[in-house]
Amino acid sequence: MLQKVTVRPIFSMPPTPRQILETLLPPLRLAAGYARHIQAKIASQPDKTDATTNPFSAALTDADLSIQTFVEVALLGAFPEIRFYGEEYAQSYNTKYFRGIDFGEAGDYLVTLDPIDGTRFYKDGHPSYQIIVTVLNTADYEAVLAISPAYDEYYYGFRGQGTFKGPLSADLEDCQLLKFAAPPSRVMVGSRLAALKPALSDRYEVISISEDYSTEVRVPTINGVLTGELAGVVLAMGQLIDGAALAFLAGEAGYIVTTMTGAPLPPLDSCQDYRIPGLIMAATPELHQALVAAAQPFVQG
Repeated sequence: MLQKVTVRPIFSMPPTPRQILETLLPPLRLAAGYARHIQAKIASQPDKTDATTNPFSAALTDADLSIQTFVEVALLGAFPEIRFYGEEYAQSYNTKYFRGIDFGEAGDYLVTLDPIDGTRFYKDGHPSYQIIVTVLNTADYEAVLAISPAYDEYYYGFRGQGTFKGPLSADLEDCQLLKFAAPPSRVMVGSRLAALKPALSDRYEVISISEDYSTEVRVPTINGVLTGELAGVVLAMGQLIDGAALAFLAGEAGYIVTTMTGAPLPPLDSCQDYRIPGLIMAATPELHQALVAAAQPFVQG
C-alpha cells in the first residue's frame, strides 16, 4: 500500500528578511549563470524597426521572464503566502498565485524583483547589469540583494546593518562589510536630467547617461555608488525595484540619500507606481549640497 505523503512549504511561519534572501540566493546564483550565458546571444541579434518582430526584444523578454519565473517558483515553494511584485508581473503565469503584488500592513513584507536591471547595458554586451531582489516594508526597505552576474559578485544589506559584498559563491555571513576610500569627484545624472551637467561640470566630472552612453565603451551606471566609481547620482525618478533599491544599499554604506529637495525619502507605501520622484545619493555633505542646489530648477512643484 502506498503511503500518502504531505508536501509542506519550507517555512510555515511568516519569513524574516534574512530567510527570504537566504532562500533565494541559491536559485539566484543559477539565474546569474543563465543571464551571463545568453547575454552574448541576445547582443548578437540584429535590430529591426518593427518592435513586434524584433528578435532582440523577444530574446530580452525571454531573459526577464525566465529569471522571474525561476524566482517565483522558489518563492511560492518556500513562502506560498508571500506578496511579490516582479517587473514582468503582467506577463507572468505565476502572478495570480501570490497573495498580492501590492503593500499590505506593516510587517507583511512585499518582495520585489528586477530580473535584468540595466537593460540597455545588457543588450549592448556591457557587464553593468544586475539582478535585484528587495524586501519592502510599508515605510522602508528591510533588505536588498543586488547580483552582478558579469563580475560574479553581489551586494546586500539589511536595514540599519550596513552593506556587504562578496563573491557569488559566498553565503551571506561570509561577505565583507563594504567600505569606501576617498570617493572620486565623479557624478552621474539620469536620462531626464542632462541639463544638470553644465551646473556641476565646473567642480565634478559629470556623466549624463543620455549624452555619454556608448555601445562600445562602458560608462558607470547607478551601481557605481557601490563599486566606488561614483561619488553621487541624481535621478528624476527612482523605481523601488532598482534605482531606489541601489540607493538603499548606498545609504547603508554611508551615502546621504534624499529626494531632490534634500528631504528624507517618503514612506514606500505612499509612492505611486512603485516610484520615488526625484532621488539624490551623495558620498559627502558638500557634494549633497551641490547636487540639491543644482537640482532645484528641475524639481516638480
